[in-house]
Amino acid sequence: MLKRILVLFAVLGLTATAAPEASAYEPVNIVHTERVQVGPYGMTVGFSVWPLRAMQSLDFTFIPDGGIDGKTGTLAQIGPVGGMSRMQPLARHPRKRDVWGLDVRSLKSAGEWTFRFRIDGPQGSGTGELRGLTVLGQPGPPMALSWSISILPLIALVAFLVIAWRRTRSRLVTADAAV
Repeated sequence: MLKRILVLFAVLGLTATAAPEASAYEPVNIVHTERVQVGPYGMTVGFSVWPLRAMQSLDFTFIPDGGIDGKTGTLAQIGPVGGMSRMQPLARHPRKRDVWGLDVRSLKSAGEWTFRFRIDGPQGSGTGELRGLTVLGQPGPPMALSWSISILPLIALVAFLVIAWRRTRSRLVTADAAV
């Protein structure tokens, strides 16, 4: 009996250790990189999709030379139309914890974008920009057409419910009049 209990605990222990591996996140696949000098720090900016398109989600990674330990940084995204976004602190990428990054983000409009960085670290602080980041138009049909097509089933459902309600109501009214 004791032997069976030990075997059961061993099997449960093996499945418990295998479970986190099954639910692990996909790694970040960097398909294109750009170099930028941020004061005394060199930095590699990685993209999970290339070429960039407006409204297309992708991962960005920001890897300063020497790693991120002992450093802090901020990022501002400057778009072609909307001007500068607010400065946001660079945080660890949720799926690639040894670098800074943005997880599943998209750039809102097509055109020339600029990423402005500021890094504070042991060699002092510095600023730098990645200019001329070309973002192509949105993939697929225009957003208005996509929404129009996707709302057609909802319109059909509302029409069906209105017709069904009117037919049922007219039957209830004639039934009440007969009583």
